[in-house]
Amino acid sequence: MSNNSLKFVNFTAAVLLIGFFVFILIQLQSILLPFFLAVIISFVFLPLYNFLNSKKIPAAVSMIIIVLLLLVLSNVTSIFIYASINAIVNEFPVYEKKVIEIYDKLIVYFDLSAEEIASINNSLDIKNLLMQGSLTNLITGILTNITTLMGNYILIMFYVIFMITEADSIEKRTELAFTEEKSNLLKETLKHIFEGLKDYISGKTLLSFIQSILIGLFLWIMNVDFYFIWAFLFFLTDFIPNIGSMLATILVALFALLQFDGILTPIIIVIVLIVIQNLKGNVIEPRVMGAKLDLSPLLLFFSLVFWGYVWGVVGMILSVPIMSMLKIILMNIPATKPIAILMSNNPKK
Repeated sequence: MSNNSLKFVNFTAAVLLIGFFVFILIQLQSILLPFFLAVIISFVFLPLYNFLNSKKIPAAVSMIIIVLLLLVLSNVTSIFIYASINAIVNEFPVYEKKVIEIYDKLIVYFDLSAEEIASINNSLDIKNLLMQGSLTNLITGILTNITTLMGNYILIMFYVIFMITEADSIEKRTELAFTEEKSNLLKETLKHIFEGLKDYISGKTLLSFIQSILIGLFLWIMNVDFYFIWAFLFFLTDFIPNIGSMLATILVALFALLQFDGILTPIIIVIVLIVIQNLKGNVIEPRVMGAKLDLSPLLLFFSLVFWGYVWGVVGMILSVPIMSMLKIILMNIPATKPIAILMSNNPKK
């Protein structure tokens, strides 16, 4: 077999392998997605578990405390989401009327002919879109996703319990299962993964929470409707790299245009939101979190698209932790270390 034929066979095999890998990720979403969510949650609560154990609290009691905290947080979040959706549904007719008014004003402003108006109506069908319950369909979709996630909650809970309780025994098991050299390498890799993700998750959560509080207060001062919903949305979307906060800002800007007469107030709102996000993202976050993940922006964007395609919005949120774990693993394997270096934003010698 010639070199060209061998290269073609290798390339074809690689493409098929990647395709099979993506297929498996999609098909096993109901199993893998709860598992990765449990990994992230475990990193958040493992320090608390260790702290409680250090205070001579029995492991079983520590685990019960963590489970109760998870139940409280999940219930509060669920209640907030449902209340927010109800608030939007109740106010929807007001915004529906404003959208139609703006649509009619634009037609008058551009002095469109009857044929042009008919063409636009056929293409966009704005009025019918609003009147045929598209919001209901949207809300139904959101509630379906929430129900699915809550249905997996028990599975996630069990994953978290086993991951946290078995964390202490991993070091001993690796020492018994492998040679000293391999055991040390594995322990060092797990240590780097834990420290990197712990710093990222704790730092990101704290800064995103502070940012959402500031944004909520600002929107409340500006009398923006649903300011508490927007603050919560900014908190969630901040975990989606590159585009999350931008999408939240666009949504707030569009609603502000509908709520307020004129464009001055919406412009002020957008400017302040951009300033807050830039201060947090470019000034405060690098100082607090450093560059421990050190992932290429291009890689981050690609992983955002890839995991979003595979697992939806939750996949986008998990894209950074997953790529961080992958990079740390590759960095600690001599044969794959060059790949990890290529994944870095500022590689060091």
